[in-house]
Amino acid sequence: MRRSLIALLGLVLLAAAGAGVVIVQNTYDLREERVTISGGPQPLDGVLALPASGRGPFGLVVFVHGDGPVDATHEGFYRPTWEAFARAGYASLSWNKPGVGGSRGNWLDQSMEDRAEEVETAIAWARSRRDLDAGRVGLWGASQAGWVLPKVTARVPGVSFVIAVSPAINWLRQGRYNLLAQLRADGATTAEIRSAVDRSDETLRLLRAKASFEEYRTSVGGRTDGLTADRWRFILRNYTADATEDLERPATARTPTLLVLAGHDLNVDVAETEAVYRDTVSALQVRHYPDADHSLVRESLAGSDVKIALAALFAPRSLAPDGYVDDLVAFLRDPEKATRR
Repeated sequence: MRRSLIALLGLVLLAAAGAGVVIVQNTYDLREERVTISGGPQPLDGVLALPASGRGPFGLVVFVHGDGPVDATHEGFYRPTWEAFARAGYASLSWNKPGVGGSRGNWLDQSMEDRAEEVETAIAWARSRRDLDAGRVGLWGASQAGWVLPKVTARVPGVSFVIAVSPAINWLRQGRYNLLAQLRADGATTAEIRSAVDRSDETLRLLRAKASFEEYRTSVGGRTDGLTADRWRFILRNYTADATEDLERPATARTPTLLVLAGHDLNVDVAETEAVYRDTVSALQVRHYPDADHSLVRESLAGSDVKIALAALFAPRSLAPDGYVDDLVAFLRDPEKATRR
C-alpha cells in the first residue's frame, strides 16, 4: 500500500510538472485584444496582439492567412511570432476567416480579390487607432496569400514592408507541381503518376468549361476524394490566379520585401517563386530554411502529427526552423535594408 501511494504521488507530481511546463511554454510576452474590424461588407472577428507594455503608437504587422479554415491565431501557431514582433515594438493583427470561429460568411465564397479587399479594410481600420503607427504598417502572408499581398501593396499607399512566406506564383503551375511532388514523395509508380496527371488534365478542362460540381463529379465517376461543391466553386473563382502582374506594378516592386522559402516545400515550386520575385521586386531580401516544410515547420517534426502536437503543447517556439523568427525581427527593424543592397 505504501509503495502504491508513493507511486501515485510520483505520478501526480509528474503530471503537475508537465502541466506547469505547458502553461509556461504557452504563456507569451504580449497583450491580446479581441477586436471587431469594421468597414467592409461584414465585420471581421480579429485579434490584436500588442507589446506587453507601453501605449504606442506601435508599428503593425497584418497577418494574411494561407489556404483553409484558419482562425485568428492559427490555433496558436502565430503566437511565437507575435511575441517576437511585440518584443521588437510591433503589434500584430489577424482575424478569423469568414465562417471560422463563429464569424459570419464562408471563406470558400471568396476570390483573391475579395481577400485583398479584406486586408485593405483591416489596414484602414488599424490606421484609425491611436495606439498604432499609421506610417509603419506591413504585411505577413503565407502560401495562398502570395496572390493577395501584391494586390494590396499595389493599391494601398504606404505599406512599409512585406514578409512573403512560401508564396505561390501561378495557381495552375503550383497545383501541378504539388501533385507531382506529393506523388513522388509517396513513392507512386509511373502508371499512378500518369493516371493522376490525366485526371488533373480532365479537371482543368472542366474548369475552363465552367462546369458545375455535378458535372465534375460525373466526370470522375463519383470519386471526388473529399472535394466538396463549395471547394469546387472556390477553385472556379481562383484557378486563373497569377501573382506576376501584381508583382510587376511599381508600388509592389518598390516595397521592401522579405521572401521566405523552405527546403522541403511540396506545395510550391520555390525555384520558380524566387526567380519571379527576383525579376520583379527590386527591394528584395531572400531567406532559405533547408530544414523546413511549406508551413515553415521543422522537417524533422512535419512528418509526424504526434511530434507536431507534442511540440505545439510543450515547446511551441521550437516548431519553426533555427533563425526564422530572428530573421523576421531583423527585417522588421530595418526593412529599408532591402533597398540598399
